[in-house]
Amino acid sequence: MRRAHVVGAGLAGLSAAMTLAEAGYRVRLSEAAPHAGGRCRSYRDPKLGCTIDNGNHLVLSGNARVAAYLARIGAGDRLAGPTDARFDFADLGDGARWQVRPNSGPIPWWIAAPRRRVPGTRVRDYLPLARLGAAGPDERLADRLAVGGALWARLLDPFFVSALNTPAAGASAKLGGAIVTGTLARGGQACRPLVAHPTLSAAFVDPALAWLEAHGAELRFGRRLRGLEEAGGRATALAFADATDAVAAHEPVILAVPAWAAAELLPTLTVPDRHHAIVNAHFLLAPPPGAPLLTGVVGGTAHWIFAFPDRLSVTVSAADALCDEDRETLAARLWTDVAAVLGLADPLPPWQIVRERRATFAATPEQDRRRPPARTALANLLLAGDWTQTGLPATIEGAIRSGESAAGIAIAEGR
Repeated sequence: MRRAHVVGAGLAGLSAAMTLAEAGYRVRLSEAAPHAGGRCRSYRDPKLGCTIDNGNHLVLSGNARVAAYLARIGAGDRLAGPTDARFDFADLGDGARWQVRPNSGPIPWWIAAPRRRVPGTRVRDYLPLARLGAAGPDERLADRLAVGGALWARLLDPFFVSALNTPAAGASAKLGGAIVTGTLARGGQACRPLVAHPTLSAAFVDPALAWLEAHGAELRFGRRLRGLEEAGGRATALAFADATDAVAAHEPVILAVPAWAAAELLPTLTVPDRHHAIVNAHFLLAPPPGAPLLTGVVGGTAHWIFAFPDRLSVTVSAADALCDEDRETLAARLWTDVAAVLGLADPLPPWQIVRERRATFAATPEQDRRRPPARTALANLLLAGDWTQTGLPATIEGAIRSGESAAGIAIAEGR
Protein backbone atom coordinates (compact mmCIF):
# COMPACT_ATOMS: atom_id res chain seq x y z
CA MET A 1 0.00 0.00 0.00
CA ARG A 2 1.35 3.41 -0.99
CA ARG A 3 1.85 6.02 1.71
CA ALA A 4 0.85 9.68 1.57
CA HIS A 5 1.75 12.55 3.87
CA VAL A 6 -0.71 15.32 4.76
CA VAL A 7 0.50 18.21 6.90
CA GLY A 8 -2.28 20.22 8.55
CA ALA A 9 -5.57 18.92 9.94
CA GLY A 10 -7.89 21.77 9.15
CA LEU A 11 -10.78 21.07 6.80
CA ALA A 12 -8.48 21.21 3.77
CA GLY A 13 -6.12 18.65 5.30
CA LEU A 14 -8.93 16.42 6.54
CA SER A 15 -10.64 16.36 3.14
CA ALA A 16 -7.32 15.66 1.40
CA ALA A 17 -6.53 12.83 3.81
CA MET A 18 -9.96 11.26 3.35
CA THR A 19 -9.74 11.43 -0.45
CA LEU A 20 -6.32 9.76 -0.39
CA ALA A 21 -7.40 7.10 2.12
CA GLU A 22 -10.46 6.31 0.04
CA ALA A 23 -8.15 5.77 -2.95
CA GLY A 24 -6.14 3.19 -1.01
CA TYR A 25 -3.28 5.30 0.37
CA ARG A 26 -1.92 4.77 3.87
CA VAL A 27 -2.16 8.34 5.13
CA ARG A 28 -0.02 9.95 7.79
CA LEU A 29 -1.74 13.15 8.92
CA SER A 30 0.42 15.51 11.01
CA GLU A 31 -0.88 18.62 12.79
CA ALA A 32 1.03 21.24 14.77
CA ALA A 33 -1.81 21.90 17.21
CA PRO A 34 -3.02 19.38 19.79
CA HIS A 35 -6.35 19.18 18.00
CA ALA A 36 -7.77 19.06 14.48
CA GLY A 37 -10.07 21.54 12.76
CA GLY A 38 -7.90 24.61 12.28
CA ARG A 39 -10.21 27.62 12.31
CA CYS A 40 -13.22 25.30 12.31
CA ARG A 41 -13.20 23.93 15.85
CA SER A 42 -15.05 23.89 19.16
CA TYR A 43 -13.80 24.00 22.71
CA ARG A 44 -15.16 24.04 26.24
CA ASP A 45 -14.90 27.59 27.48
CA PRO A 46 -14.15 27.72 31.23
CA LYS A 47 -15.57 31.22 31.58
CA LEU A 48 -18.97 30.27 30.16
CA GLY A 49 -18.93 26.66 31.33
CA CYS A 50 -20.16 25.39 27.97
CA THR A 51 -18.83 24.32 24.58
CA ILE A 52 -18.61 27.06 21.97
CA ASP A 53 -17.28 27.32 18.44
CA ASN A 54 -14.27 29.49 17.79
CA GLY A 55 -16.39 31.26 15.17
CA ASN A 56 -19.91 31.24 13.81
CA HIS A 57 -19.39 29.52 10.46
CA LEU A 58 -22.42 29.71 8.19
CA VAL A 59 -22.79 27.44 5.17
CA LEU A 60 -25.46 27.51 2.49
CA SER A 61 -27.46 24.58 1.17
CA GLY A 62 -25.86 25.03 -2.26
CA ASN A 63 -22.38 24.24 -0.90
CA ALA A 64 -22.03 20.92 -2.70
CA ARG A 65 -18.59 19.96 -1.37
CA VAL A 66 -19.71 20.59 2.21
CA ALA A 67 -22.69 18.30 1.71
CA ALA A 68 -20.56 15.55 0.15
CA TYR A 69 -17.91 15.82 2.90
CA LEU A 70 -20.51 15.49 5.65
CA ALA A 71 -22.24 12.60 3.89
CA ARG A 72 -18.91 10.76 3.54
CA ILE A 73 -18.23 10.92 7.30
CA GLY A 74 -21.80 10.09 8.31
CA ALA A 75 -22.61 13.60 9.53
CA GLY A 76 -25.11 14.65 6.90
CA ASP A 77 -27.69 15.35 9.59
CA ARG A 78 -25.47 17.75 11.56
CA LEU A 79 -26.48 20.98 9.90
CA ALA A 80 -29.46 22.92 11.21
CA GLY A 81 -31.45 25.70 9.63
CA PRO A 82 -34.81 26.75 8.17
CA THR A 83 -36.52 24.55 5.62
CA ASP A 84 -36.65 27.41 3.13
CA ALA A 85 -34.41 30.35 2.30
CA ARG A 86 -35.13 33.10 4.82
CA PHE A 87 -32.86 35.90 5.99
CA ASP A 88 -34.11 38.18 8.76
CA PHE A 89 -32.75 41.73 9.03
CA ALA A 90 -33.06 44.57 11.51
CA ASP A 91 -31.98 48.18 10.96
CA LEU A 92 -30.92 49.77 14.24
CA GLY A 93 -31.01 53.21 12.66
CA ASP A 94 -34.73 53.42 11.90
CA GLY A 95 -36.05 50.26 13.57
CA ALA A 96 -37.12 48.63 10.29
CA ARG A 97 -37.48 44.82 10.12
CA TRP A 98 -37.73 42.67 7.02
CA GLN A 99 -37.13 39.24 5.56
CA VAL A 100 -35.41 38.40 2.29
CA ARG A 101 -37.05 35.21 0.99
CA PRO A 102 -35.80 33.90 -2.37
CA ASN A 103 -38.19 31.45 -4.00
CA SER A 104 -37.10 27.84 -4.36
CA GLY A 105 -36.51 27.67 -8.11
CA PRO A 106 -33.86 29.35 -10.29
CA ILE A 107 -36.25 31.88 -11.88
CA PRO A 108 -36.07 34.72 -9.32
CA TRP A 109 -39.69 35.85 -9.21
CA TRP A 110 -39.16 36.80 -5.55
CA ILE A 111 -37.57 40.10 -6.58
CA ALA A 112 -40.99 41.11 -7.97
CA ALA A 113 -42.72 40.38 -4.64
CA PRO A 114 -42.43 43.38 -2.27
CA ARG A 115 -42.82 41.20 0.81
CA ARG A 116 -39.91 38.99 -0.22
CA ARG A 117 -37.36 41.59 -1.28
CA VAL A 118 -35.60 44.39 0.56
CA PRO A 119 -37.94 47.29 1.41
CA GLY A 120 -37.36 50.35 -0.72
CA THR A 121 -35.93 48.38 -3.67
CA ARG A 122 -37.18 47.79 -7.21
CA VAL A 123 -36.86 44.83 -9.55
CA ARG A 124 -34.26 46.56 -11.72
CA ASP A 125 -32.00 47.09 -8.70
CA TYR A 126 -31.32 43.34 -8.60
CA LEU A 127 -30.55 42.84 -12.31
CA PRO A 128 -26.77 43.58 -12.10
CA LEU A 129 -26.41 40.51 -9.85
CA ALA A 130 -27.16 38.30 -12.87
CA ARG A 131 -24.00 39.59 -14.59
CA LEU A 132 -21.71 39.38 -11.58
CA GLY A 133 -20.51 35.91 -12.54
CA ALA A 134 -18.90 37.40 -15.67
CA ALA A 135 -16.72 39.82 -13.69
CA GLY A 136 -13.06 39.97 -14.65
CA PRO A 137 -10.14 39.35 -12.30
CA ASP A 138 -9.36 43.05 -11.83
CA GLU A 139 -12.90 44.22 -11.14
CA ARG A 140 -14.20 45.17 -7.73
CA LEU A 141 -17.77 44.91 -6.53
CA ALA A 142 -18.09 48.70 -6.84
CA ASP A 143 -17.33 48.34 -10.57
CA ARG A 144 -20.27 45.99 -11.09
CA LEU A 145 -22.86 47.00 -8.49
CA ALA A 146 -24.39 50.27 -7.35
CA VAL A 147 -22.76 51.11 -4.04
CA GLY A 148 -25.38 53.00 -2.07
CA GLY A 149 -29.14 52.84 -1.86
CA ALA A 150 -31.41 50.42 -0.05
CA LEU A 151 -30.31 47.21 -1.78
CA TRP A 152 -26.63 47.82 -1.06
CA ALA A 153 -27.11 48.94 2.54
CA ARG A 154 -29.74 46.39 3.50
CA LEU A 155 -28.57 43.24 1.68
CA LEU A 156 -25.54 43.34 -0.58
CA ASP A 157 -23.08 45.05 1.75
CA PRO A 158 -23.90 42.77 4.74
CA PHE A 159 -23.90 39.68 2.49
CA PHE A 160 -20.59 40.36 0.76
CA VAL A 161 -18.75 41.58 3.85
CA SER A 162 -19.58 38.30 5.59
CA ALA A 163 -18.98 36.08 2.54
CA LEU A 164 -15.67 37.71 1.62
CA ASN A 165 -14.53 39.02 5.03
CA THR A 166 -13.44 42.17 3.24
CA PRO A 167 -14.97 45.66 2.97
CA ALA A 168 -17.43 45.00 0.20
CA ALA A 169 -16.98 47.89 -2.24
CA GLY A 170 -13.29 47.14 -2.77
CA ALA A 171 -13.64 43.36 -2.75
CA SER A 172 -13.15 41.14 -5.79
CA ALA A 173 -16.20 41.06 -8.05
CA LYS A 174 -14.99 37.71 -9.41
CA LEU A 175 -15.01 36.11 -5.96
CA GLY A 176 -18.32 37.74 -5.10
CA GLY A 177 -19.73 36.44 -8.36
CA ALA A 178 -18.57 32.91 -7.54
CA ILE A 179 -20.61 33.02 -4.33
CA VAL A 180 -23.72 34.34 -6.09
CA THR A 181 -23.42 31.85 -8.98
CA GLY A 182 -23.21 28.89 -6.62
CA THR A 183 -26.04 29.91 -4.33
CA LEU A 184 -28.45 32.79 -4.94
CA ALA A 185 -28.47 32.41 -8.74
CA ARG A 186 -29.63 28.81 -8.31
CA GLY A 187 -32.65 29.83 -6.26
CA GLY A 188 -33.68 29.47 -2.65
CA GLN A 189 -33.03 25.72 -2.67
CA ALA A 190 -29.31 26.55 -2.84
CA CYS A 191 -29.14 29.38 -0.31
CA ARG A 192 -30.81 28.12 2.84
CA PRO A 193 -28.66 29.24 5.80
CA LEU A 194 -27.25 26.33 7.80
CA VAL A 195 -25.10 26.07 10.92
CA ALA A 196 -23.27 23.12 12.47
CA HIS A 197 -25.28 21.23 15.08
CA PRO A 198 -24.53 20.86 17.91
CA THR A 199 -21.01 22.26 17.31
CA LEU A 200 -18.46 22.68 14.52
CA SER A 201 -16.28 19.89 15.88
CA ALA A 202 -19.21 17.52 16.27
CA ALA A 203 -20.23 18.11 12.66
CA PHE A 204 -16.99 18.60 10.70
CA VAL A 205 -14.06 17.35 12.75
CA ASP A 206 -14.75 14.49 15.17
CA PRO A 207 -16.57 12.30 12.59
CA ALA A 208 -13.78 12.95 10.07
CA LEU A 209 -11.12 11.81 12.54
CA ALA A 210 -13.14 8.68 13.33
CA TRP A 211 -13.53 8.00 9.59
CA LEU A 212 -9.80 8.37 9.00
CA GLU A 213 -8.90 6.06 11.88
CA ALA A 214 -11.36 3.47 10.56
CA HIS A 215 -9.60 3.67 7.18
CA GLY A 216 -6.14 3.10 8.61
CA ALA A 217 -4.85 6.68 8.73
CA GLU A 218 -2.14 7.56 11.22
CA LEU A 219 -3.03 10.75 13.12
CA ARG A 220 -0.22 12.67 14.80
CA PHE A 221 -0.86 15.89 16.73
CA GLY A 222 1.56 18.39 18.26
CA ARG A 223 3.93 17.99 15.28
CA ARG A 224 5.05 21.28 13.79
CA LEU A 225 6.76 21.06 10.42
CA ARG A 226 10.07 22.95 10.60
CA GLY A 227 11.37 22.38 7.11
CA LEU A 228 11.37 20.39 3.88
CA GLU A 229 14.26 18.52 2.35
CA GLU A 230 14.36 18.15 -1.41
CA ALA A 231 16.43 16.53 -4.12
CA GLY A 232 15.89 15.98 -7.80
CA GLY A 233 12.87 18.26 -7.89
CA ARG A 234 10.97 16.28 -5.23
CA ALA A 235 10.35 16.58 -1.51
CA THR A 236 12.42 13.86 0.12
CA ALA A 237 11.87 14.45 3.85
CA LEU A 238 9.67 16.36 6.27
CA ALA A 239 11.58 17.79 9.23
CA PHE A 240 9.21 18.01 12.20
CA ALA A 241 10.16 19.27 15.64
CA ASP A 242 10.14 15.72 17.03
CA ALA A 243 11.50 13.71 14.11
CA THR A 244 12.21 13.68 10.38
CA ASP A 245 9.91 11.64 8.14
CA ALA A 246 11.48 10.30 4.98
CA VAL A 247 9.39 10.66 1.82
CA ALA A 248 9.85 7.92 -0.74
CA ALA A 249 9.97 8.78 -4.43
CA HIS A 250 6.43 7.61 -5.12
CA GLU A 251 4.84 9.25 -2.05
CA PRO A 252 2.79 12.46 -2.33
CA VAL A 253 2.94 15.26 0.23
CA ILE A 254 0.04 17.66 0.68
CA LEU A 255 0.82 20.83 2.59
CA ALA A 256 -2.45 22.08 4.12
CA VAL A 257 -1.13 24.79 6.43
CA PRO A 258 -1.89 28.54 6.62
CA ALA A 259 -0.54 30.74 3.84
CA TRP A 260 2.14 32.35 6.01
CA ALA A 261 3.36 28.95 7.20
CA ALA A 262 3.59 27.66 3.63
CA ALA A 263 5.60 30.75 2.63
CA GLU A 264 8.10 30.09 5.42
CA LEU A 265 8.55 26.51 4.26
CA LEU A 266 8.72 27.42 0.56
CA PRO A 267 10.45 30.84 0.34
CA THR A 268 9.83 31.24 -3.40
CA LEU A 269 6.08 30.68 -3.03
CA THR A 270 3.77 33.65 -3.61
CA VAL A 271 0.81 33.68 -1.21
CA PRO A 272 -1.78 36.19 -0.03
CA ASP A 273 -0.09 38.51 2.46
CA ARG A 274 -2.97 40.71 3.61
CA HIS A 275 -5.63 39.39 5.94
CA HIS A 276 -8.73 40.58 7.76
CA ALA A 277 -9.98 39.78 11.22
CA ILE A 278 -13.22 38.23 12.41
CA VAL A 279 -14.59 38.92 15.89
CA ASN A 280 -17.13 36.66 17.56
CA ALA A 281 -18.94 37.28 20.82
CA HIS A 282 -20.78 34.60 22.77
CA PHE A 283 -23.40 35.49 25.39
CA LEU A 284 -24.63 32.85 27.82
CA LEU A 285 -28.34 33.50 27.52
CA ALA A 286 -30.95 31.36 25.77
CA PRO A 287 -32.67 33.19 22.91
CA PRO A 288 -36.20 34.48 23.37
CA PRO A 289 -39.00 32.32 21.91
CA GLY A 290 -39.34 32.72 18.17
CA ALA A 291 -35.91 34.27 17.63
CA PRO A 292 -34.63 33.51 14.10
CA LEU A 293 -31.56 31.33 13.77
CA LEU A 294 -29.82 34.20 12.01
CA THR A 295 -30.46 37.94 11.96
CA GLY A 296 -28.51 40.45 9.90
CA VAL A 297 -27.90 43.77 11.61
CA VAL A 298 -27.71 47.08 9.75
CA GLY A 299 -26.47 50.21 11.46
CA GLY A 300 -24.80 48.54 14.44
CA THR A 301 -21.44 47.09 15.42
CA ALA A 302 -22.73 43.52 15.13
CA HIS A 303 -23.14 42.10 11.64
CA TRP A 304 -25.00 38.84 12.35
CA ILE A 305 -26.71 37.44 15.43
CA PHE A 306 -26.96 33.67 15.82
CA ALA A 307 -29.59 32.22 18.15
CA PHE A 308 -28.28 28.89 19.43
CA PRO A 309 -30.34 26.89 21.95
CA ASP A 310 -28.07 27.77 24.89
CA ARG A 311 -26.53 31.09 23.86
CA LEU A 312 -26.62 34.11 21.60
CA SER A 313 -23.59 34.74 19.39
CA VAL A 314 -22.46 37.65 17.28
CA THR A 315 -20.14 37.76 14.28
CA VAL A 316 -18.38 40.86 12.96
CA SER A 317 -16.46 40.41 9.70
CA ALA A 318 -13.62 42.58 8.38
CA ALA A 319 -13.27 43.51 12.04
CA ASP A 320 -9.68 44.78 12.10
CA ALA A 321 -10.73 47.95 13.95
CA LEU A 322 -12.14 45.92 16.85
CA CYS A 323 -9.09 43.77 17.50
CA ASP A 324 -7.47 46.17 19.97
CA GLU A 325 -10.63 47.41 21.67
CA ASP A 326 -11.04 46.67 25.37
CA ARG A 327 -12.80 43.32 25.66
CA GLU A 328 -15.40 44.38 28.22
CA THR A 329 -16.22 47.56 26.33
CA LEU A 330 -16.63 45.57 23.12
CA ALA A 331 -18.83 42.93 24.79
CA ALA A 332 -21.10 45.65 26.19
CA ARG A 333 -21.35 47.37 22.81
CA LEU A 334 -22.24 44.16 21.01
CA TRP A 335 -24.73 43.18 23.68
CA THR A 336 -26.48 46.53 23.18
CA ASP A 337 -27.05 45.54 19.54
CA VAL A 338 -28.27 42.05 20.48
CA ALA A 339 -30.68 43.38 23.09
CA ALA A 340 -32.10 45.97 20.69
CA VAL A 341 -32.61 43.47 17.86
CA LEU A 342 -34.16 40.73 20.00
CA GLY A 343 -36.12 43.00 22.35
CA LEU A 344 -34.23 41.99 25.50
CA ALA A 345 -34.04 43.93 28.74
CA ASP A 346 -31.49 41.62 30.36
CA PRO A 347 -28.24 43.09 31.67
CA LEU A 348 -24.99 41.96 30.09
CA PRO A 349 -24.89 38.15 30.63
CA PRO A 350 -21.69 36.09 30.95
CA TRP A 351 -19.75 36.59 27.74
CA GLN A 352 -16.70 35.58 25.78
CA ILE A 353 -14.93 37.39 22.94
CA VAL A 354 -12.99 35.40 20.32
CA ARG A 355 -10.81 37.41 17.94
CA GLU A 356 -8.96 36.00 14.93
CA ARG A 357 -6.67 38.66 13.52
CA ARG A 358 -5.73 36.73 10.37
CA ALA A 359 -9.02 34.92 9.87
CA THR A 360 -8.96 35.00 6.05
CA PHE A 361 -6.97 36.59 3.25
CA ALA A 362 -8.27 39.93 2.02
CA ALA A 363 -10.56 39.06 -0.89
CA THR A 364 -9.37 41.82 -3.21
CA PRO A 365 -8.28 41.43 -6.84
CA GLU A 366 -4.65 42.00 -5.81
CA GLN A 367 -4.68 39.29 -3.14
CA ASP A 368 -6.63 36.86 -5.32
CA ARG A 369 -3.81 37.08 -7.89
CA ARG A 370 -1.36 35.98 -5.19
CA ARG A 371 -3.18 32.69 -4.54
CA PRO A 372 -1.10 29.75 -5.80
CA PRO A 373 -2.42 26.64 -7.55
CA ALA A 374 -2.24 23.22 -5.92
CA ARG A 375 0.91 22.23 -7.80
CA THR A 376 4.32 23.47 -6.66
CA ALA A 377 7.82 23.44 -8.10
CA LEU A 378 8.37 20.08 -6.36
CA ALA A 379 6.76 17.28 -8.33
CA ASN A 380 5.31 15.40 -5.35
CA LEU A 381 4.40 18.41 -3.19
CA LEU A 382 0.89 19.86 -3.45
CA LEU A 383 -0.87 22.69 -1.62
CA ALA A 384 -4.32 22.79 -0.04
CA GLY A 385 -6.14 25.49 1.89
CA ASP A 386 -8.86 28.05 1.36
CA TRP A 387 -6.10 30.54 0.45
CA THR A 388 -5.06 28.55 -2.62
CA GLN A 389 -6.62 29.17 -6.01
CA THR A 390 -10.00 27.49 -5.49
CA GLY A 391 -12.10 30.02 -7.41
CA LEU A 392 -13.91 30.83 -4.17
CA PRO A 393 -13.19 33.18 -1.28
CA ALA A 394 -11.96 31.76 2.03
CA THR A 395 -14.91 29.55 2.95
CA ILE A 396 -15.52 26.06 4.28
CA GLU A 397 -16.62 25.08 0.78
CA GLY A 398 -13.34 26.35 -0.64
CA ALA A 399 -11.22 24.62 2.00
CA ILE A 400 -12.84 21.25 1.36
CA ARG A 401 -12.63 21.74 -2.40
CA SER A 402 -8.91 22.53 -2.15
CA GLY A 403 -8.12 19.36 -0.19
CA GLU A 404 -10.04 17.14 -2.57
CA SER A 405 -8.46 18.83 -5.58
CA ALA A 406 -4.88 18.41 -4.31
CA ALA A 407 -5.51 14.77 -3.41
CA GLY A 408 -7.16 14.18 -6.77
CA ILE A 409 -4.06 15.45 -8.59
CA ALA A 410 -1.82 13.15 -6.52
CA ILE A 411 -4.04 10.15 -7.26
CA ALA A 412 -4.36 10.90 -10.97
CA GLU A 413 -0.63 11.33 -11.41
CA GLY A 414 0.17 8.22 -9.37
CA ARG A 415 2.39 9.97 -6.87
